[in-house]
Amino acid sequence: MLDNIVHFRETSNPPVLYHYNRYKAATISASLAPGKTLGEGIEAMEAISGRLLNDTFETDLSGPSRDFRESSGNTAFAFFLALGLIYLILAAQFESFRDPFIIMITVPLAIAGAYLTLAVTHNTVNIFSQIGMIMLIGLVTKNGILIVEFANQKMRSGRGLTKRQAVVEAAQARLRPILMTTLATALGALPIALALGAAATSRIPLGAVVVGGLLFSLMLTLFVIPAMYVFLSGKKKSDVPWEDPSEKTAGKEKEREIAVV
Repeated sequence: MLDNIVHFRETSNPPVLYHYNRYKAATISASLAPGKTLGEGIEAMEAISGRLLNDTFETDLSGPSRDFRESSGNTAFAFFLALGLIYLILAAQFESFRDPFIIMITVPLAIAGAYLTLAVTHNTVNIFSQIGMIMLIGLVTKNGILIVEFANQKMRSGRGLTKRQAVVEAAQARLRPILMTTLATALGALPIALALGAAATSRIPLGAVVVGGLLFSLMLTLFVIPAMYVFLSGKKKSDVPWEDPSEKTAGKEKEREIAVV
């Protein structure tokens, strides 16, 4: 009698139904190929899901991939926030909106050196190397500060120097402090770049970025900063009135003549 109203059909279901954000979910995981970064892996997975899944499916990241996506966004925000804070501090220190731009020219030079070092050492751009790039903002701007501050003092000294003469003298006078501080910082970070053993994968990109960015910016700072100072720096009001040396000498000769008479 029951066969007349009921039909039996065998089906199979998984023993456990996983849910994610209140949706039935299936977890897909994969290992990275040698030489590939986590960011490239995420892009590849998103490309595959966009090609195979329709609008009824939704995808999301979890685990290390989710942490990487969130940390990447936070790192970019921290990078631009650091640039803004440094600019405001330098603008207040130099009482100028032009001089901070001249000083911060060192930042793109250091970032270019960091990417070049990562490519040469076969490291990837990850959260640790991004933190190193944020560190470079504060480490490399000191070179520009030394040159620009000393050049401004030369311009205000009342000697009648042009911007070119003032910045050349500043670069010559500050060469030794720039070399000492930059090499000391780079050599201090060198053990991190040469790290071996546990957690070396996370330490090496950080050290490589710091060492490469400092050395690369050091080679170009002494040429780029003076050139940008000549083109972008504004007029500086002299703290001491300038006197013509010939007039000063003539005045002394007249005093001698009067004294002799």
